[in-house]
Amino acid sequence: MRSPFPGMDPYLEHPTLWSEAHTRLIVALADMLAPILRPRYRVAVEQRTYLALLAPDDLVGMPDLSIVREKPASVYAPTASSTLSFAAPMVVEVPVPEERRERYLEVRDVVSGGVITAVELLSPSNKHSGEGRREYAEKRNRVLGSRTHLVEADLLRGGEPMPMRVQGDGRRTHYRILISRSTHRPRADLYSFSLRDPIPSFPLPLQRGDSEPTVDLGALLHDLYERAGYDLAADYRQEPVPPFDENTAAWASDLLRQAGLR
Repeated sequence: MRSPFPGMDPYLEHPTLWSEAHTRLIVALADMLAPILRPRYRVAVEQRTYLALLAPDDLVGMPDLSIVREKPASVYAPTASSTLSFAAPMVVEVPVPEERRERYLEVRDVVSGGVITAVELLSPSNKHSGEGRREYAEKRNRVLGSRTHLVEADLLRGGEPMPMRVQGDGRRTHYRILISRSTHRPRADLYSFSLRDPIPSFPLPLQRGDSEPTVDLGALLHDLYERAGYDLAADYRQEPVPPFDENTAAWASDLLRQAGLR
């Protein structure tokens, strides 16, 4: 079954689905580009790892993390002769450290080995304050200060978009794809689109004079949706995470009813 949405499916943004969808979309993009770019370029799937401190609210919806409360082996009971007294403790919650892995693509020149283009698909941790955003912001700044092109796809409605100076409504749309060519900086091309729009296709920047392939990220995502069976995992009877605004909720509800999903 195809996704009922014309472009990005907002139900894939749920924490229980996005990590898998992110990884599979990155690999699908690499598999699509590799035969087109060879033998001049090689497409590598890279990974960065960092330790994130998760607040208690971040643990909601994470199936691979459970909290087990063990029965204490023994309980201290003061004797009649004891003069010690104990106040009742306050129950608190503490941050939980978790190792995070984020995958991205590098298009490399086969002869020199240099990175020509970095392709990033943002994760929720990149758009919220914390180690994930700091790690990615540092990497992004290094790329923007180099001769490497940057393709940055933001298919997440939640969180704060990455820094850029935008005229008009580019930052207020649901989704964004940024194409920053090293030869044109600080200017860059921004494709901004909403939930009601198809995901726009874009050219993959390469070295000067080389033919640039068109990336149809929407077609890749819809094909992945069917192959991965995400219609069996997404619960379209519920509101997505993050939830819709009022106008979008009415539009999405009509769309899902027409598709027989509500």
